[in-house]
Amino acid sequence: MSGTKSQHANPNKNRTPRHRAREFALQGLYQWLMSREDPGVIDAHIRNAHGFEKADREHFDILLHGTIRDVGSLREDIVPFIDRGIEQLSPVEHAALLIGAFELKHHVEIPYRVVINEAVELTKSFGGIDGHKYVNGVLDKLAARLRATEVAAGR
Repeated sequence: MSGTKSQHANPNKNRTPRHRAREFALQGLYQWLMSREDPGVIDAHIRNAHGFEKADREHFDILLHGTIRDVGSLREDIVPFIDRGIEQLSPVEHAALLIGAFELKHHVEIPYRVVINEAVELTKSFGGIDGHKYVNGVLDKLAARLRATEVAAGR
């Protein structure tokens, strides 16, 4: 994944196991978006990556496999809020949006602000210079649609 930053250039010692799970899920989704390789092969590859033992394995499984399984409906959720075709998104932004959309839709126990912040942080770590702003804007609009009551209460 190309970008201006990498996880090694700016290590964050305060990464939680769940944040690490999101990082690895993003990497797996990136690989899947680029290659359409079998998710089981990608999963096995990611599990052998340095630092995976510090990740929340259960959340990684849910994110990687759930997002790939639901990619069609997640893209339908995102499309009204993007200003270009899905195929024109950078793979990092695309993967972060899919993870964010999946968590907004299927993990209501995670506050919407946390979901958005995590997707923004992933994009800052792995994406281009301003990709995080784009991801923030899209997921903010999606949260207002998927979690209207929660968003209204938070404003």
